[in-house]
Amino acid sequence: MTDHTDWAAITRAAAWAGLPMDRRRLRLLERFATWLIQEAIPSGGLGPSEGSVVYSRHLADSLLFASAWTRQTLAPPTVLDVGTGVGLPGLPLAIAWPSSHITLLDRSVRRTDLVRRALWILGLDNVDIVTTQLQQWSSTADLVVCRAVASPSRLRHDLARLLTSSGVAVVGGSRRRPPDLAGYRVLQVPAAILGYPVWLLIMNRT
Repeated sequence: MTDHTDWAAITRAAAWAGLPMDRRRLRLLERFATWLIQEAIPSGGLGPSEGSVVYSRHLADSLLFASAWTRQTLAPPTVLDVGTGVGLPGLPLAIAWPSSHITLLDRSVRRTDLVRRALWILGLDNVDIVTTQLQQWSSTADLVVCRAVASPSRLRHDLARLLTSSGVAVVGGSRRRPPDLAGYRVLQVPAAILGYPVWLLIMNRT
C-alpha cells in the first residue's frame, strides 16, 4: 500500500487541472504505478532510478496535461498521445476521463507491447494502442498530448495537422526555464504542485 505522501502530488495536480478523482480512479492510478515500478522499470520503459518518483514525476505530471483542455465540465471526445512510451501521459488521462477515447501512439513495437500489458492489467475499455510513425498517422483528435518526445519546434507541424478544427495540443518536458517558441503559448504550473516549476506548451488549431 502506498504512503499518503505518494498521493499528495496526485491530489494537487488533479485539483489544479480540474480533474475528478474518486476511489475508482485512485485505485487504478495505484495499480498503474505498481505496474510501472514492477514491470516497466525492469523492462527499460523507465529509468532504473524512477521508482521513487513514479507518483510525482510521472503520474501527477501526466494529469497536468488535462489543464490544456479548458472545457473541463466535458471531457475531450478524443485524445491522441504521441510517443506514449509506457503509457504516459495517455493512461493516467484515460483513467481520469473514462468517457474519452484515447489513442496511444508509438513507433516502437517493444514499447507498445509493454503498454498493452498495462492496459490489460488496468482493464480500461476506452484505449487503443497503435504502433506507427507519427508522420504516418492521419486521424485527428480533440486533444493531442506529447510528453518529452521531441523538440516542440519539430513537433509543431504534425501537431497542427492532427488537431480537429477546435482542438488543442499540449507539449510537456523537462525545462529549467520558460520556453519561448512561435506557435505556442506557455502555461506555467505553480512549483507547489510538483515541488518544482513545470511549463506546458499549448497550441490551438484556431
